[in-house]
Amino acid sequence: MPVGRHSRRDRRAGAGGVVAAPERLRDAPRADSAGLYRTVRLIRRFEQRAIEMVRAGQIPGGIHPYIGQEAVAAGVCAALRPDDLITSTHRGHGHVLAKGADPVRMLAELAGRQTGLNAGRGGSMHAADVGIGICGANAIVGAAAAIATGVAWSQRRAGHDRVAVTFFGDGAVNQGVLLEALNLAALWRVPVVFVCENNGFAATVRVEDATAGSITGRAEAFGIPAQTVDGMDPQAVLTAAAGAVQRARAGDGPAFLECVTYRFDAHHTWEHVARPRYRTAEEVAEGTARDPVDIQAARVPDLVRERIDAEIEALLDEAQRFALASPAPDPSGALDYLYADGRRGRAGTA
Repeated sequence: MPVGRHSRRDRRAGAGGVVAAPERLRDAPRADSAGLYRTVRLIRRFEQRAIEMVRAGQIPGGIHPYIGQEAVAAGVCAALRPDDLITSTHRGHGHVLAKGADPVRMLAELAGRQTGLNAGRGGSMHAADVGIGICGANAIVGAAAAIATGVAWSQRRAGHDRVAVTFFGDGAVNQGVLLEALNLAALWRVPVVFVCENNGFAATVRVEDATAGSITGRAEAFGIPAQTVDGMDPQAVLTAAAGAVQRARAGDGPAFLECVTYRFDAHHTWEHVARPRYRTAEEVAEGTARDPVDIQAARVPDLVRERIDAEIEALLDEAQRFALASPAPDPSGALDYLYADGRRGRAGTA
């Protein structure tokens, strides 16, 4: 599928004559207190807006909300250079936004529109923008870890000092592909940082019911230094990620972070209808008591925070207008982008 080569200039001239929101929102620094707040707030409001569009039937199929886990994406991506690389998961909107993807194109992608990051082919679980180092989200649990390891290995072989980061949930730590990636990364001293977002559940299965031993112990078994981090605090994540990234960039091999966080919303918006019972209201209240957006907001002056909030709302208003005014992909092009050399599939094979 196409991999996000649209420029912001393209978007300005896009569907409905929509004019882009302030550029300073996307281009601002991400590693200071205001930058971290901007990122967690953007992710939170983007996800809330996307949920509204799911309920309105404007995003088909639903999404896996990232609400509650914003500190992980914000902190880790703030530690990266623009030319560093990431791979993501089925719950990947936060990672993609934190790495710098255009929120307007991203929302259009969720809505399955031709103007999306990947021309409507990727949708919620497969967003990519290789031009800014987003090597793709992946709906196969744990699979993106192997991709990131390979990407990082290829960068080192080419003489670059780029670092790759792969995000995955606690449900991935028992997948063979992740363990194989850990083994190869350690064996070959690959510049990759493994980031486990431990939100306590693999879909509806509690981590303690599925995982023997410790999560960090899996990395340590391969000689990879591992650290458990407060995944609700953007600054704590940034501090830990900066050390891990520095180690990888210096040629000292991979690192592993377990970010202990909590998913505030559903595993998938399907739950809003089906209402499965796997955690109590009291448990959710306890888990959501520490909110990463509030934690970071307390570090930012009121006037600065108000300005950022207003910019984000304007951007998301634009994004929703743009998505809804954009065309759906032409069904006749359903086989486009299947082949790297640009050839098209035979008629009648769809």
